[in-house]
Amino acid sequence: MSCRAGFVWETPQHFVRYIEDCGIPCELVTPYMLAAPFFRGSFSCLIIPTGFANPAYCRLLPALRASSDRIQKFVENGGNLLVFGAAIDRPDVYDWLPFPVTYRHEVFPREITCGAYELGAALIVDYDPTCIECDGSFPSHGGTTAGSCGDSPVIIEKTVGKGNVIVTSVHEYPSRAFVKKFCCPGTQTLF
Repeated sequence: MSCRAGFVWETPQHFVRYIEDCGIPCELVTPYMLAAPFFRGSFSCLIIPTGFANPAYCRLLPALRASSDRIQKFVENGGNLLVFGAAIDRPDVYDWLPFPVTYRHEVFPREITCGAYELGAALIVDYDPTCIECDGSFPSHGGTTAGSCGDSPVIIEKTVGKGNVIVTSVHEYPSRAFVKKFCCPGTQTLF
């Protein structure tokens, strides 16, 4: 299997170390690299952490929007994409994804119910599902709800071409089992 994660952020984060501790090589991909037409990284997955749309935390959203075609092609060719909560109350912050997602920012712990077979459900297996911190929900989306709090989706997934996209407002690191499964689909894809 060929595993290699790209972590999209401006500066190194502890999250990168967590991914590496799960046995997955991980490279920091800055917004400048992401938006540069000459950048050609090879990854099995891209991870975009919580706060990507909030200018108080980073300046990533313009780069994601500028790279939307490349992101879609990456997923269609077999790359996986994991996107966390935007951390800002703007419903349109996921408009760079290859399917529609509307976001509502609201931070509080939730009881999450997951379907039995969804890849997204593996995201929270290391946590008590009765009390997981989330930073919002997705009132409308073009994917499948993999985890919800009542009627509010908090984990959604969608297959796009040969790859998968998981969007979540869970405000915790993904489980180690999820990282290994999601980041090791067997092939690396050019971004």
